[in-house]
Amino acid sequence: MEFQRLQPEPGPVDSAELFRDLGLAARAHAERPWLVTNFATTVDGRATLGGKSGPIGDDGDSELFRRLRTQVDAVLVGSATLAVERYGRVVRRPELRAAREAIGLAPDPPLAVMTRSGVLDWEIPLFADPDSTVLVFTSTDAPEPPPCAARVELTRLDPAELTLTHALRRLRTDHGIRSLLCEGGPTLVGALLHEGLVDELFLTLAPQLAGGGTGPAMTSGPALPEADALALVWALERNGSLFLRYALRAT
Repeated sequence: MEFQRLQPEPGPVDSAELFRDLGLAARAHAERPWLVTNFATTVDGRATLGGKSGPIGDDGDSELFRRLRTQVDAVLVGSATLAVERYGRVVRRPELRAAREAIGLAPDPPLAVMTRSGVLDWEIPLFADPDSTVLVFTSTDAPEPPPCAARVELTRLDPAELTLTHALRRLRTDHGIRSLLCEGGPTLVGALLHEGLVDELFLTLAPQLAGGGTGPAMTSGPALPEADALALVWALERNGSLFLRYALRAT
């Protein structure tokens, strides 16, 4: 799919070529994966419409969403987002699994989720897929998962260790995860920012206005002690949508 690159080097660019190999794994930290987030918002900053993120964005956003999944060892998502968006197999198209293998990644990335209670929606398509692996970080007293087709691995953590920092460290050391994509939701992204774990942000700015209401922004939770500065890596445009890639200057 063709996009117009606005910065750097303006001109047409093909998404398959752009996402051939971002080299994210090579940038992994010694103690945790290189972590990127991906979000779409309306121009007035709303992250959902009607309670879901799907109505925001267009086919260009869907294309980059899928392509970004080909670049990471694993995907991280919040338990509420997992249920609301009814996740299934992370990489479904054969050509996208082949794109992962071409850069040395497993065809199907595991999906990681952290839940203090251990309560998940076990009826979503993800858990019925035998090709999916789900890495669950939870508390020591969480219930055992029910039988399902997906491979589910529980990591039980003491209360003092049940933090995103510790979960990412375990992903790096126990599972060899060098690059990680967080797809939300807002509470999870806010917590990652508070713990200083975000390295890059991919943001789709959709040409839509949501108006008033109570829908979430891209992040939620308490404000940061001070605003994180971002550096623009690239800017793309297609059909009025902007696709922005930022690096956190602190990284």
